[in-house]
Amino acid sequence: MLQACLNGSRTAEEHPALPLSPERLAEDAADVAALGVTSVHIHPRDVIGGLTLVGPEVATTIATVRAAVPGIEISVSTTVPGRREHLIASWAALAAGRPDVAGVHVAEPGWRDLARALHRVGVGVELVVATPAQLGDLPEGVSRITVVATRETAESLLGHVEPLGLPVLLHGRDSDAWPVLDYAAVLEHDVRMGLEDTLHLPDGRLARNNAELVALARRRQRTRAPS
Repeated sequence: MLQACLNGSRTAEEHPALPLSPERLAEDAADVAALGVTSVHIHPRDVIGGLTLVGPEVATTIATVRAAVPGIEISVSTTVPGRREHLIASWAALAAGRPDVAGVHVAEPGWRDLARALHRVGVGVELVVATPAQLGDLPEGVSRITVVATRETAESLLGHVEPLGLPVLLHGRDSDAWPVLDYAAVLEHDVRMGLEDTLHLPDGRLARNNAELVALARRRQRTRAPS
């Protein structure tokens, strides 16, 4: 699987093509879906551009993106300050505005309770692991483990999560984004690419947009996968 991470917590000042509004996210989602992406990861924003988990604002973003790319998995981040479990509980009534999957960082206090809250409202859990972690028995609803690594730490982190037998998405950020994508492709793990992870192409040039990053990631994924 190649997932597109469209915006992250970046600001509009960081890149002119960064999609923040529901409409811009939908446009970018359609562009990357045409390239073969089957999952998009987004950080919904409120009307002033702040990260949000508030039900109506999440629903507007998800429903707008889903209308543009029906059938594509939509994943969101939960790294937002506030009473996250309470906000997530309101998602139960969102219907088409409810995401398919949400990321939960295992380094954060209360991550198990957050995962359970997502499962209760019918949202899959994508555990995010960036440091060595003894995960033990996982909460219900965990469908994937996302490993955030450098090329140097990837092997060690994978040693913690691969024995769990769940799909693994391996990715890096900024200068590590492309080396880790290449390594993940060789291992045949799921990968991701987009403006959340890096603003630049492997040669250092500023990428035009998410579609340019994803198109190159798709080519590299195919050429580096074992034949």
